[in-house]
Amino acid sequence: MLGEPTDPDVDLHVPAQRRELRRGQWPIIAAVSVGGAVGASARYGAALLWPTAPGAFPWTTFVVNVIGCGIIGVFMVIITDVWAAHRLVRPFFGTGVLGGFTTFSTYAVDIQRLVDQGRAGTGLAYLAATMLAALAAVWTTASLTRRVIEWREQR
Repeated sequence: MLGEPTDPDVDLHVPAQRRELRRGQWPIIAAVSVGGAVGASARYGAALLWPTAPGAFPWTTFVVNVIGCGIIGVFMVIITDVWAAHRLVRPFFGTGVLGGFTTFSTYAVDIQRLVDQGRAGTGLAYLAATMLAALAAVWTTASLTRRVIEWREQR
């Protein structure tokens, strides 16, 4: 709501509290930035190694997004159920590396290019397949990771 504080514990009208808020955010911003550069570089490397021909199904982006979502499933279970990670691990790896590696923007551009090239059917198939495969990857890897953890705890 307009006029209400963003965080009820912080009064942004108090200079000391504004400085404290800024100081606490810089490590997180840096972690996300460095992680994003790593993830985006890995995705770019995949595109160089496995280029997609114009008008073809964008397999590279599809595979990168599905693999990235699978890793997100494993990662989120491990850092929420198993490991008390340092406060910068999730911003660095989850938001930064995996956010930079997986790509909604390239996915959207690929769909637009396919439609512009008269390949609307392929674009629609890509749209649906990516969404289904990405969700399935997250669910499957999270479920399998939980099962492995339970199995290891029972041994």
